[in-house]
Amino acid sequence: MASLKDVAQLAGVSMMTVSRVINNAPRVTAMTRQRVEEAINTLHYVPDLSAQKIRGQANRPRTLAVLAEDTATTPFSVDLLLAIEHTAQRLGWNSFIINVSAVGDRQRAAREVLAHRPDGIIYTTMGLRKIRLPEALLGLPVVLANCISDDTHLASYIPDDYHAQYQATQYLLARGYQRPLCYWLPENELAPTARRQGFEQAWFDAGKNLDEVTQCHMPKGDEGYLQLAEVLATHLTPPSLAHDVLICGNDRAAFVAYQQLLTMGVKIPQDIAVIGFDNLVGVGHLFLPGLTTLQLPHYQIGEQAARHLIEQWDKPGVHSLACPLLERHSIADRNGQ
Repeated sequence: MASLKDVAQLAGVSMMTVSRVINNAPRVTAMTRQRVEEAINTLHYVPDLSAQKIRGQANRPRTLAVLAEDTATTPFSVDLLLAIEHTAQRLGWNSFIINVSAVGDRQRAAREVLAHRPDGIIYTTMGLRKIRLPEALLGLPVVLANCISDDTHLASYIPDDYHAQYQATQYLLARGYQRPLCYWLPENELAPTARRQGFEQAWFDAGKNLDEVTQCHMPKGDEGYLQLAEVLATHLTPPSLAHDVLICGNDRAAFVAYQQLLTMGVKIPQDIAVIGFDNLVGVGHLFLPGLTTLQLPHYQIGEQAARHLIEQWDKPGVHSLACPLLERHSIADRNGQ
């Protein structure tokens, strides 16, 4: 990481002059200011705010910084952030969060993080996605949580969507379900792609034909959830139902499905079973009947990412964490019928 001295040498000025430019002090010529600013941009230098706060102290607690892209402003990933904080505290570290409100905000957020000179950085996102790490963070101790990158030197901790959906499909087959209707999340995104692949592989491994299955991806946005009502009205016509289980892309979709099925007079699980994904925070356990779903391992992701940095694990690459199946009452055992 570049220092004040590095900037001064590149600009051909004193360290005091660099400090004056950074603090917008007077008595700096326009030409000198331009040279210093160009040097700062070239070296990706950011002021050391932590040094300003603790100057003169021999020791300071080590610190984890969390760059949270959409994560801290949603209820879905609260466990991830709590896990980072709890793990840091347990191991004697401090932690702080900087929000990234949009893709174009990454560079600003990265500079703000570096100004505090953290000892490790966790980059998180809401919803599994591929990111390009801000240039200022390259080469630093960074771990990705709930996101991936093309940089093979980085460690990433993400949900194992593929095997979770594979095992959930085996669970449904073992309970006698043969005619699924699948309503996946939007196409060409990482999580729904992995989940659909897991389902199809499990179906194929069971000797089943995918022609027996109805699959569709919802459009992006809230209208995708609302469209599920139309899909159910089209494919499920009482009293003879074409499908015996509804596989929902997440618990929000299952919430809409419960309402629509109730309106249609379709009983869960007597007429059709329903399974979700996520175990939606604050909602997952409130479905009536209880929704069988898969638990996103957000707490484990945060814990592993924090330990990776604090304990200095040498484990680059993508690490997929299990999504446990939570059995509730929206799935019956049809083998006895």
